[in-house]
Amino acid sequence: DAQEFRLHYQPLVDLQSNRVFGAEALLRWHDKDLGEISPAQFIPIAEETGLIIALGTWVMHTAIAQAAIWNQQGQHFRISINVSALQFQQANFVDILSSALKQAQLNPDCIELELTESILIRDAEETLKKLTAIASLGVRMSIDDFGTGYSSLSYLKRFPISKLKIDRSFVMNLPDDESDIAIVTAIINMAHALKLTVIAEGVETEQQKDLLTSLHCNEIQGFLIARALAPHEFESKHLQQNAKFG
Repeated sequence: DAQEFRLHYQPLVDLQSNRVFGAEALLRWHDKDLGEISPAQFIPIAEETGLIIALGTWVMHTAIAQAAIWNQQGQHFRISINVSALQFQQANFVDILSSALKQAQLNPDCIELELTESILIRDAEETLKKLTAIASLGVRMSIDDFGTGYSSLSYLKRFPISKLKIDRSFVMNLPDDESDIAIVTAIINMAHALKLTVIAEGVETEQQKDLLTSLHCNEIQGFLIARALAPHEFESKHLQQNAKFG
């Protein structure tokens, strides 16, 4: 109600072209008394209290509206949006998504929903129906933090998922940790065999980027490219300049 929430956008980079092709929408909160509050603090409370549903709806509408603005010039720019389990379980979730897309007059292919593994394993049949409905809208879906939850490889062939996101915990010790190299290599090879795209998050060094490139990872995000930026900062750095990263 106080309009203290805002969205920042972290660039997503295609490793083949080295260009920014999209952004992940990340929630930020600056309280007038407490100052900047970390999402690690307020998101769990929002989930416990159920406020994450209203908050998630606001994020969806705001991110889709921003995507519409950035795509008005005819370019194809994709924004990924995180979805909480509680939000996804709402009976009208697909209707809210569809309404937001129509209201913004946005090509659904410009939106990607990031789902956690916990969402996918709750009620497989009901989840499949909902994912199929989302896919029929033309919206893409990815699995966030892949490998850190209750992994079930069966859903990779059953559900209409197009991308896996390698969790930062597997990236942070690259290229020195042999176990992490093995895990990342296995995820990438498996994903490609299933015709899925792979993105690695938490990339902070050129060495990490070089290794991921050599392993044929498709996309990256992280502080090496940029932190999450306010919309006007993102525009000036990554849209107007059509930034390329060597």
